[in-house]
Parts: sequence; C-alpha cells; structure tokens
Amino acid sequence: METYEKLGSFYLVKTVAMEGQGQPPELVLYDSKDLTTHAVIIGMTGSGKTGLGIGLLEEALMDQIPVIAIDPKGDLPNLLLQFPELQPENFEPWINPQDAAAHAMTGPQFAARQAETWRRGLADWDQTPERIARLRDNTEFRIYTPGSSIGIGINVLGSMKAPELDWSVGAETIRDEIEGLVSSILVLAGIDSDPVSGPEHILLSMIVETWWRQGKDLDLATLVGQIPKPPFRKLGVFDIESFFPADDRLDLAMKLNGLLASPGFSTWMDGAELDIQNLLWAGDGTPQAAVVYLAHLSDEERQFVVTLILSKLITWMRTQPGSGDLRVLTYMDEVFGFVPPTANPPAKRPILTLLKQARAFGVGLLLSTQNPVDLDYKAMSNAGTWCIGRLQTERDKARILEALTSVSGDVDVAQLDHQVFGLSGRCRHSEHRACGP
Repeated sequence: METYEKLGSFYLVKTVAMEGQGQPPELVLYDSKDLTTHAVIIGMTGSGKTGLGIGLLEEALMDQIPVIAIDPKGDLPNLLLQFPELQPENFEPWINPQDAAAHAMTGPQFAARQAETWRRGLADWDQTPERIARLRDNTEFRIYTPGSSIGIGINVLGSMKAPELDWSVGAETIRDEIEGLVSSILVLAGIDSDPVSGPEHILLSMIVETWWRQGKDLDLATLVGQIPKPPFRKLGVFDIESFFPADDRLDLAMKLNGLLASPGFSTWMDGAELDIQNLLWAGDGTPQAAVVYLAHLSDEERQFVVTLILSKLITWMRTQPGSGDLRVLTYMDEVFGFVPPTANPPAKRPILTLLKQARAFGVGLLLSTQNPVDLDYKAMSNAGTWCIGRLQTERDKARILEALTSVSGDVDVAQLDHQVFGLSGRCRHSEHRACGP
C-alpha cells in the first residue's frame, strides 16, 4: 500500500503472473509527471478505454489534482458512484430490473450479488473502503450539461468576458481565444468560414477584438447587433463595404439572430459562468471533477462546447506560472471527429495547442479513441504515453506499428505485433504485460 500511496504515483493495474514462471503479481505504477507530456488511449469497444481513463482520473483526484472531463458518450457520470461501504442498498437504485430477472433474482437479491462482486474485486486489487472514502470526501464532483437544465448548466455565451490580460504581452493568447469563440459560434449557426480568409470569421473576430481591447465584455446579442454597423471603417486595407457589403452583413446578422430567437437557445445562457478557475476548484480550494456531459448534443453543438472550453482553458493556462508537475488533468473520453487527420474542425486547433504547449504549465491532456486513424498524426506524435488495447482492423494495427516504429526507432516490430495484438479484453500492454480489472 505504501508504494502506490506515495504522492505522484498513480496505481493503474497489477501484472499478471507469467504462466509457468511463478512470478508474483507486481503493481504497475505511473509517474503523474509523465501526463504533462500527455497520453492517448486507443482500443476497440470493450477493450477497457473508459475504465482506464476513469482510473487515471480517480488517481489524479486522490492526489488533489483537479480534472476537466469532456464526455461525448455519457459514461463519465459514473465517477460520482463512490460507495465506500459497498452495501447492497448502495447498488439497488442502479440495478437494471431486466438483468436481475435474467438471473432469476429480485432487485435486492441482485444488488446484494453485485455488492459482493465489487467488494471481492476491489479487495483483489488492494482498493480499500478507506481509499474510496478519501476520494469521495476530498473531491467535489459536478456534472455540467451545457444546452440543458438536467445537470448544472453553463452560461457559455451570456457573457463573453474580456480576458484579464495585457494586450502588449498577451495579444496572441487573446486572439487564439477569439478565434475559438468565433469558430464555435459559426459552427453552431451552420456557417463554414475559414479563420484566415472567411469574411464572416474575420468580421466577427474584429468586432470582438475591438470590444476586448477597450476592456468591454460582450454577449451574443450585442455581437449580432454590431454586425450591420461595425465599430470600424476598414478591414485590412479595404473599407468595410468593399470587404463585406452591407447586404451580406445583414444576412449574417439574421442567421445569428435566428440562434438567439430559437426556443431552446436560452438554455445556452443559463447556469454557471464558463470560468476555468471555478471549474477546477471550489470556493474553499477543494479540487473538482468537472464532468462536461455532451451526450445529449448534436455534433455541431459538441464542437461548439469543446472549442469554447478548451480555448478558455488555454487562456487560463497561459496566465499561470510554469510547473514541471501535473497540476490539472483534462480528459476527452472519445475524440472521434474533434482532431481528425484530414479536416480542421474548430476544436482541432485548441487540442493541438494544448498538446504542444500545456506541458510547460503542468496541464496534462488525455485523449481516448477507438481507432488510431481518428487522430491527426500531430496529436499522436505529441503524446508521451500510449495505452493500447485491442484493435479490430489490420489498418489500425498497421498504423500503431508504424507510429511505434517511428517513435522508438530500433523497435522489434514482430515482438510488438505479438504482444500488442495478442491482447484480450480490458488489458493494457506494457513491458510488464499488465491486465486491469
């Protein structure tokens, strides 16, 4: 117990004794500092990606490291199910009656069986009730549901607060946040506009920058109202009428006004302010597990939320002192569609920025996906830890072997092919040949 209770040592799994060799199981510990160089978890459905991700999140929280967990699939609210007592009544509200019936049991009987299974299983992996209680009691768990009132709402657009940065030193950081903000608004409105050449993107960005340079906060209604008559006469070397004629500006304003007028849009402006500091720590300094639940949203709405949150995270990060230790962990449970190799959705830029720059500030990024082809090669190459589960297709296997070969150089491809692709369900390949519960 003392080994993995050491601060900075994340307990992942135990090794499986090699058949016929009589080797006792060993703990597989992971240095939390390694997460500042980021990590990817890759494996088909059922290989244990989410289980490993939740395990890493729990280890971070037990070390008082706050977590932002972005949850497109809807699995991460399970983080809140912390039952140190492991009593049947803890499990009974979560029992599926059909599962109980399939085992010819009543709900209470099946709950008792589940409680005993979990009690034995956790004990086998040295997870004590005291450790579970410490996680539950020392962490504030919150489920945020942007665009919905089911959980804690997030006021993502009600107040576009000007960052508290000096333009003379923080112009790049502020403009990156503006790009993320404008990209997310346009994708939500169904408008495809390039940040470099799209007139819609350039106009909105300049309006936001004009206000923020004056230290003024914005909201979406004010931004839309500025489009027909912007607070400047030129964009670049051209006057505003030549660059973006009045009729076209009015069309853009009407499209964005349609968002404001839609019956369900008010939920996007209800709830807690989108403030990274408040997502990470409670008012008394308690580290938080902020689960941003996105399963109820469309693909465009998910892009909108992820881009906004990560852009805000980057701005917050750049105001912090440097650190070689892991200070914040950001997790995405399924990144399919957010950082693809052949397209540039709005969320891709902040993800790549975090992968390249977050290490200096002690911010770790953990990405999970079913297929390696879902990830841009830049994301793969900037991840210092790869957790590989079962892969379904030969193309996925070839992509991983090629990537591992390019990173390691003198790697034994045949041995890797045997070790990595001989994995069974819920196993993690490492030099220890480790399997998780």
